[in-house]
Amino acid sequence: MPTNTWNRHHILSLADFTTAEYDTVLQTAASFQEVLSRRTKKVPTLQGQVVANLFFESSTRTRSSFELAAKRLSADTLNFAAATSSMTKGETILDTAKTYLAMGTDIMVVRHREAGVPNAIASEMDRLGVRVSVLNAGDGQHEHPSQALLDLFTITTLIDPDHPRLELLKGKKIAIVGDILHSRVARSNIWSLIASGAEVHLAAPPTLLPKFFAEFISEEVEGRSQEVTERSRSESEVRSNSPNPQLFLHWQLEPALQNADFVMTLRLQKERMTAHLLPSLREYHQLFGITRTKLQLCKPNVKVLHPGPVNRGVEISSELMDDPEFSLIQSQVTSGVAVRMALLYLLGSGKA
Repeated sequence: MPTNTWNRHHILSLADFTTAEYDTVLQTAASFQEVLSRRTKKVPTLQGQVVANLFFESSTRTRSSFELAAKRLSADTLNFAAATSSMTKGETILDTAKTYLAMGTDIMVVRHREAGVPNAIASEMDRLGVRVSVLNAGDGQHEHPSQALLDLFTITTLIDPDHPRLELLKGKKIAIVGDILHSRVARSNIWSLIASGAEVHLAAPPTLLPKFFAEFISEEVEGRSQEVTERSRSESEVRSNSPNPQLFLHWQLEPALQNADFVMTLRLQKERMTAHLLPSLREYHQLFGITRTKLQLCKPNVKVLHPGPVNRGVEISSELMDDPEFSLIQSQVTSGVAVRMALLYLLGSGKA
């Protein structure tokens, strides 16, 4: 498998991922996708290693996917649940991580409702001088790298099943619709899609897509030598003014969907909303919910993605979600195991 371009010890963010790293993940995941299609789906790649799933926040898809991925690689797994742990007795997060370190953990998969926790654990492991890798499985309103990578894999394998690669998305128009403000998935997807050369259109009500979001993304991208300077175009849109614009913000849905190749719709994260940001779920669905009728604005072969869990009838109509002609939602779940196998393999291959 293509590991010669991989030197990364932790996976905490996609902000500094290189094209070679993206392609390595995609090609490695494609190899594991083939393994998962066999009758015997298990390989001895990480035999003898321990993967600890430290999920301080509830999850179904991500946690189950990482656990299955580790088992398919023959690793031993440890699963942490905050509600039944010593944290209820006052133990700190870093002490919990060091407890799992003492059990011989090789890779820690960390999910937390606060941004920066995976980075803090990774810094502590590095300070201790141990060969433990940390993989960010979602932290607050920061990032969710493995979700964005599985989205990337889902799309690129649709275009070229035999050779998924980043360049396949160059020039494609991809709309990301929904709760951008609170979404770590959106942030990670922006990094991967901008790196691919895609045209990224964000659409949401102003309360879920404030103007400072464009300025934040612009500053980060400029820091990676990719010029994305935002300017006001109208009350409903903020558009990139660079010679090769990649990032667009819309406060109305229609311009984002116009001639889109792919539409990613995001869950309204009501548990993270600290203010009354929407008049009603019904009005949100009328204005920003994705339906088959609204997809008529897109390319004829448009496909729809959603990271889950889905609020049927809010972010996407139930009918559209279950329509295999348009929906890639189940494919995303399937892709998640292969991609997470690839990430664990790439982090663990140098530890054996």
